[in-house]
Amino acid sequence: MSVPDYMQCAEDHQTLLVVVQPIGIVPEESFFRIYKRISAVSQVNVRDSQRVLYIRYRHHYPPENNEWGDFQTHRKVVGLITITDCSSAKDWPQTFEKFHLQKEMYGSTLYDSRLFVFGLQGEIAEQPRTDVAFYPSYDECETVEKRIEDFIESLFIVLESKRLDRATDKSGDKIPLLCVPFEKKDFVGLDTDSRHYKKRCQGRMRKHVGDLCLQAGMLQDSLVHYHMAVELLRSVNDFLWLGAALEGLCSASVIYHYPGGTGGKAGTRRAQGGSLSAEAGNRHRPGALTSNGINADTSAEIGRAKNCLSPEDIIDKYKEAISYYSKYKNAGVIELEACVKAVRVLAIQKRSMEASEFLQNAVYINLRQLSEEEKIQRYSILSELYECIGFHRKSAFFKRVAAMQCVAPSIPEPGWRACYKLLLETLPGYSLSLDPKDFSKGTHRGWAAVQMRLLHELVYASRRMGNPALSVRHLSFLLQTMLDFLSDQEKKDVTQSLESYTAKCPGTMEYITLPDGLKLPPVPFTKLPIVRSVKLLNLPTSLRPHKVKSLLGQNMSTKSPFIYSPIIAHSRSEERNKKIDFQWVQGDVCEVQLMVYNPMPFELRVENMGLLTAGVEFESLPAALSLPAESGLYPVTLVGVPQTTGQITINGYHTSVFGVFSDCLLDNLPGVKTNGCTVEVIPALPRLQISTSLPRSAHTLQPSSGDEISTNVSVQLYNGETQQLIIKLENIGTEPLEKLEVTAKTVNTKEKLYGDFLSWNLEDTLSQFPLRPGKIATFTVNIKVKLDFSCQENLLQDLNDDGISVSGLPLSSPFRQVVKPRVETKPINPPEGSKAGDFSHVKRKPQRGCHHL
Repeated sequence: MSVPDYMQCAEDHQTLLVVVQPIGIVPEESFFRIYKRISAVSQVNVRDSQRVLYIRYRHHYPPENNEWGDFQTHRKVVGLITITDCSSAKDWPQTFEKFHLQKEMYGSTLYDSRLFVFGLQGEIAEQPRTDVAFYPSYDECETVEKRIEDFIESLFIVLESKRLDRATDKSGDKIPLLCVPFEKKDFVGLDTDSRHYKKRCQGRMRKHVGDLCLQAGMLQDSLVHYHMAVELLRSVNDFLWLGAALEGLCSASVIYHYPGGTGGKAGTRRAQGGSLSAEAGNRHRPGALTSNGINADTSAEIGRAKNCLSPEDIIDKYKEAISYYSKYKNAGVIELEACVKAVRVLAIQKRSMEASEFLQNAVYINLRQLSEEEKIQRYSILSELYECIGFHRKSAFFKRVAAMQCVAPSIPEPGWRACYKLLLETLPGYSLSLDPKDFSKGTHRGWAAVQMRLLHELVYASRRMGNPALSVRHLSFLLQTMLDFLSDQEKKDVTQSLESYTAKCPGTMEYITLPDGLKLPPVPFTKLPIVRSVKLLNLPTSLRPHKVKSLLGQNMSTKSPFIYSPIIAHSRSEERNKKIDFQWVQGDVCEVQLMVYNPMPFELRVENMGLLTAGVEFESLPAALSLPAESGLYPVTLVGVPQTTGQITINGYHTSVFGVFSDCLLDNLPGVKTNGCTVEVIPALPRLQISTSLPRSAHTLQPSSGDEISTNVSVQLYNGETQQLIIKLENIGTEPLEKLEVTAKTVNTKEKLYGDFLSWNLEDTLSQFPLRPGKIATFTVNIKVKLDFSCQENLLQDLNDDGISVSGLPLSSPFRQVVKPRVETKPINPPEGSKAGDFSHVKRKPQRGCHHL
């Protein structure tokens, strides 16, 4: 026997093997639809008995394995069901002949067989037959299950007759010597009359009868026969069959202790036949299991079934049986399958370390030269078994070996898709997921070197599959999540590979859906560059909005109560949602400053870097930057223009690095400092530019406050002289200027002189309001000086040192105050715009007002 069945479990020893195969050309879909219905009839209650027959179906079974049917009867094909298409009566004889040829392949062991014919109607189909069933089509075959049940009952009749025939002690008759295929040549010429030979025959037959009893649903009888066979075979050192008898004893005991089965399909098997099995089925109710997976009253059960092994003895006997199998090179498949069965039992008993010893033994069992497909199957099953006992990394290792076997050099057409699928299944075992969010939560889990190797293999496999987008996604994931573990040379190699891939297929923020339905999330480059802080900047002083209040009215300061709270919000999301105390203006360019860091050992080029916002329509103006190698903190200013009004929130930024487009959200960036990310955007405001006819002053008489825009002009007059100051107002914005207010203040720094010397008339100017965008308005300010020099010694020298600052013509609109008044010393508000004082020669520095820019 050369083909192992890796899906075998202990309870398979009580099943009857039935092969279901097509004859001729049968559509694959139709065949497996009928096969599924047939295989659903896996348990049949024997009529007039409490016994249950269990059937194991296979659609492919190697004939050489059938030759081991005497050694273990569950390996013997006892039933054959064939399915065929036959649409015309003339094809019927040839079809029936093929059926007989198929039976001859398993003829020596078959108990019964059936032929299901689909599509044939007429006289032939109406003839009553026991071994042939006719159906008009694959959709009109309601009686398939009933036919299978009748077929299984016929198998039971033959099985029972063989059991009774073999179990009856016929004194005087010679007991035949049952052999496995490779033993037949060894027994040629032996003395068949020796006592040793007879004991060998008796022991093997007892073991064979135990197999038949187990298949027939007589668990207690099978235990008795197995014990007798063990004693007989041990006495003659018939180790191969002694191992089989011990394995049969283990299987019967497992069936008794674990009625739900050990093959991983708990609940699919009903309680076994016979009073012993019925009691076991009742006792093994949910919630009655201990940590070993069996009932707490084990001793009582063994008392009722004295021949049944305890759970601990089951494993010991398995070890003994496997040690006997290992003595025979040709029994490698039997040894391997016994190891697999023992592991499944130990998995239920939660004895993982002992199970791993059996699996380690299975790895080194030397079979014949396996095909590549058989190697893949072997490593895959080893992986599943390691997973069952909780050895996740070991399971991942063998699954990865199976994946590499799919693309072995000896395979003419490598299966890269199968390789990729198996590699994906290894990810959990190596503490890997394909979601980058799992790697931003704290400490790194798993061996980074192994994880990087696996990710490189995923990249290569996806490229060989012809899916460049998948390669880009995996390589981006490698660079983002394993950046801290890459050497400088590895960083260069990975980025060069990524750039070569993205030249053909740029990386995006879209989910990638695999054929099996798995979705790969996008991988934003939050570490290229690393952002340490985000700060929203106020508008330039000339563009900042101010609340409107009349300059001519009383200066009232509104104060709000101060409330102290010791509660400090530590949540980053609350900090980012905190509203900022300044405002942005619709249509004006707004700025956000980021402090970034380049962790790469080479210059990092970041293209198309812009802001991600929510709440307001926002036009982001992308920037491109080049960061030096390991730059340290580097300021980057991102700009944009809000197009509508409301509350705007800066959610993050987008970049394009190495051909991969990334949307980086601030919520996913650990340790980012921010002064708040929500600001109010108010409607667009007028913008006014002011110019005068006087030359600018070289120095400032009085510094301006932070909320006003000012400039200084100078003029020199003689006492009694009058001069005009022409002020030009130009609307350079997009909104009309609707209101104009003018006030004047005279400041003497040494408080020696003061007086009324400015006058103006706004009637002509106000007639041009509202001032439309692009329009210009002017008005004239008259400066008249009249001073009294009597009794003022050294006054001229003092006047040369001092000066009088004229607070420059504050202008406002309904939306904002442009310039706030200075602190007044002696306000002068000419009621009719025509007052003047009596002053002599004086040097003056009037101040010109400006607007929001």
